[in-house]
Amino acid sequence: MGPRHRLGLAVFAGAVALGQPWIPEFWVTLLNDIGLYALVAIGLVLLTGIGGLTSFGQAAFVGIGAYATAFLTTAQLFSPWVSLIVAMAVTTGVALFLGYVTLRLSGHFLPLGTIAWGISLYFLFGNVEALGGHTGISGIPPIAVFDWELKSGRALYYVIWATVLAAIVTSENMLDSRDGRAMRSLRSPVMSRSMGIDTTWYRAVLFMIAAQLACVSGWLYAHLQRFVNPTPFGLSEGIEYLFMAVVGGIFHVWGAVVGAAFVTLLKHWLQTWLPALLGRSGNFEVIVFGILMVLVLHRAREGFWPVLLRLAPERGDRPRAIDAAPPLPHRFMPRTGSAILEVKGVTKRFGGLVAIRSMSLGVRTGEILALIGPNGAGKSTMFNCISGITAPTQGEILFQGARIDGLGSLAIARRGLSRTFQHVRLVPNMNVLENVAIGAHLRGQKNFLQSAWRLDRAEERSLLAEAAHQLRRTGLAEQMFEQAGTLSLGKQRIVEIARALASDPCLLLLDEPAAGLRYREKQTLAGLLRQLRAEGLAILLVEHDMEFVMGLADRVVVMDFGEHLADGLPEQIQSNPKVLEAYLGGIE
Repeated sequence: MGPRHRLGLAVFAGAVALGQPWIPEFWVTLLNDIGLYALVAIGLVLLTGIGGLTSFGQAAFVGIGAYATAFLTTAQLFSPWVSLIVAMAVTTGVALFLGYVTLRLSGHFLPLGTIAWGISLYFLFGNVEALGGHTGISGIPPIAVFDWELKSGRALYYVIWATVLAAIVTSENMLDSRDGRAMRSLRSPVMSRSMGIDTTWYRAVLFMIAAQLACVSGWLYAHLQRFVNPTPFGLSEGIEYLFMAVVGGIFHVWGAVVGAAFVTLLKHWLQTWLPALLGRSGNFEVIVFGILMVLVLHRAREGFWPVLLRLAPERGDRPRAIDAAPPLPHRFMPRTGSAILEVKGVTKRFGGLVAIRSMSLGVRTGEILALIGPNGAGKSTMFNCISGITAPTQGEILFQGARIDGLGSLAIARRGLSRTFQHVRLVPNMNVLENVAIGAHLRGQKNFLQSAWRLDRAEERSLLAEAAHQLRRTGLAEQMFEQAGTLSLGKQRIVEIARALASDPCLLLLDEPAAGLRYREKQTLAGLLRQLRAEGLAILLVEHDMEFVMGLADRVVVMDFGEHLADGLPEQIQSNPKVLEAYLGGIE
């Protein structure tokens, strides 16, 4: 058990201990509030911290859960448990609609969109007569477990905190899985899609999970208070929920509990002590709270949970890859020497700029083809057209005999094409093993619900074993459990190659893989690429190191100003007058 889990269990054990009968009712009430807030904050950790989708509107989903059960249990006389199912179904429908509209936005438009629908739902609660208008709904019945009615806050205390624990455990399980790695890669959508990850689907899943956690919080709140009105579901509460997640540690599920506790206790103390200190009543706590939040964000930007983790004792235990797992199935490889990629007359325009003009090339299985040219020649644009990141303006691209131009990187990755990038794209706060396992995403089948309940463990062992195999193959076994962001640029490029190999491709696109490598590292990389070629893999290589290229490539294609300049064997390219003049500068 790592320090994160030991500390998390200590936090939860403390919460349970504080619910004992000798604890004053006031503290039980305060802890109930913390638990309800923590549920919403956990959803925001997943949505904002993991998925990179900032939402200020989560209080509206709390309101949906609260109002749905209030209306159904008072006006329709439904059981609270039936109302929970209906509330979650309603939340699902609303989240699907709002997600379809909102998640298509990016940049600052996304949080502005969440503010817009958060305000709209808040005013909807207060202006629908069936929901009690501004006065709200009272007389909500208590939750009953068999014949035991949970009428008091102390009776509901354990239900609330058991729900929080369930949310934490299932969230942690989900993040420690194939789908969890996909979710954590969403901040680099170009890389994610190139590895076969459906970013639209995973953004929607995170949005839905966050909405459902908020709904459950609202359901518990309604049966705890036995009364609801619109006040707790406005924009200011939505901002406060986001503060809790950020202050606790926006990248850490347990941080949601810490953030909820910190903000709740701080507000209570300010509301208690400031009027006594200043000798008058007023909303002074809002002013002080705002100033303190700014200071916290300056001094502890990662939140309090990472600070607590650094204080927790380390046992020095280190995770190990599972080597004994059953191997993953391999893709069918085309016959060696057959044409696997054909680029025919491809042109790419960006407005009035022509980046590629009538470019053609072909790659065969069991071959290394180098694509070279000066900076700005259009090599990376060609890579992007082939891998589906951008669609060509004209021309055809055939992969294994079928047209792929315009398909998109997700569909192309599924057909067996994988790539690296000119500018390294890793998830820096994940370890090297997990980064490489992202490449094997399409080779797994389990979904996020199965991973939440640990029903994916056999497949997960196989995925991690494949990632470990590729790391050993590329010479990075010793760095397997280091954070990817701490590696040198050269090693990060090797991690990208290992990630691409984990997808079991039949065509590998390498964009400047030798950049930043030392001489011996280049030699090791060249040996690996020769081995892959011998296994029948097709490799298309962009590289500026001519010594590396000429000693490795079977054929070379030269681009200049977006056009085909020359192609042939390495020795032919080295002696070609046009190439010498345009690029090589006299290498013989």
